[in-house]
Amino acid sequence: MWKLGRLWMLMRKELALVWAMLRDPRAPAAAKLTALAAVLYVLSPVDLVSDLIPVLGWLDDGVVALLLLKLATRFLPADLHAALRAQVEQRAAATARR
Repeated sequence: MWKLGRLWMLMRKELALVWAMLRDPRAPAAAKLTALAAVLYVLSPVDLVSDLIPVLGWLDDGVVALLLLKLATRFLPADLHAALRAQVEQRAAATARR
């Protein structure tokens, strides 16, 4: 069960990184468009595997969204990626102290 908790915390940090990237004006348009494509894919009723198939449909959404989000972070310049990651880590540490 602790693995699910760790996975959830990792996913929260990655989503926070993407949210910070979307709000940062220095982020390239390609990174922002790729992140938005991930969100649209999850919300779209058109999928590679239908969401009516309980586990496979959801897994499909998760894997494609994860790959698109990883691609979005690759479009970031290294210094901006490091700055945003530090910002997210700082916020996570501040939240954990509360």
